[in-house]
Amino acid sequence: MASKRVVVATSNAHKVVEIMSIIDIDGYEFVPLSQIGEFPEPVEDGTTFLANARIKARAAFENTGLASMADDSGIVVDALGGAPGIYSSRYAGEQCDNAANNAKLLSKLEGIEDRTARFTCAIVFIDSDGTELTAVESVEGSIDDHLHGEGGFGYDPLFLPDEYGGSRSMAELTMEEKNAISHRGRALRKVKEQLVARN
Repeated sequence: MASKRVVVATSNAHKVVEIMSIIDIDGYEFVPLSQIGEFPEPVEDGTTFLANARIKARAAFENTGLASMADDSGIVVDALGGAPGIYSSRYAGEQCDNAANNAKLLSKLEGIEDRTARFTCAIVFIDSDGTELTAVESVEGSIDDHLHGEGGFGYDPLFLPDEYGGSRSMAELTMEEKNAISHRGRALRKVKEQLVARN
């Protein structure tokens, strides 16, 4: 079977490995966009995770002519009206890091009892013929009042997924446990189902 190359609109090698471990369809090869060449980053001016994923996937498709895939994800906190939402990666400012984002979230939730939240991930896959496949999935949980766990990244040390009874943060799960319940894992499996149905 001929290999089908899919460009992933990310420079994050770990994300590509995660994608390959879940969408393990024979003949599909996932490569980061940076491996194809240097391209201008599109302006992510969408108002939803799905809109921003589509902007990134469409830009990769138009720049390379290859099947392309992109995701956009973040954390949605009910007591903050859905914030940080699509601004999750830059919640504390354009040049912020994970520690600054987590510190801001903790300060915003200080004294607030309702700490329900969810991680949401949107994925857009544009096939080589221009057909678009999409998936939007979430994992429900709550925000703890302190960081714990060494694994994961982003808001993982603060997020307590409901699946583990609120006793362990996302950063305390093994990669297998996290992939089984995570928003990205769920969205990737949904895209895989659609790809298998097309083949």
